[in-house]
Amino acid sequence: MRLDERVLASKGRWLTVKFIKKTTGEERVMNCRIDVTKHLKGGQRTSNPDEYIVVYEPVSKGYRHIGRNSILSVTDGGVTYT
Repeated sequence: MRLDERVLASKGRWLTVKFIKKTTGEERVMNCRIDVTKHLKGGQRTSNPDEYIVVYEPVSKGYRHIGRNSILSVTDGGVTYT
């Protein structure tokens, strides 16, 4: 299973994702969840779902886009996938 598919298969559990930021090229580690809809305010999705996964980051209390091809590792349930 590819790493981006591993994120989508988490079904809302907390994950730790390590990826390369598109803007700066630096490595970032983020604790996040998918399928969070509580803070949505409406509107249209601005990113291509084939290129980006939308996650909720509780530290900044906002939604973030992670490039599917930039994911280095995913930790789900204490197991790290690379």
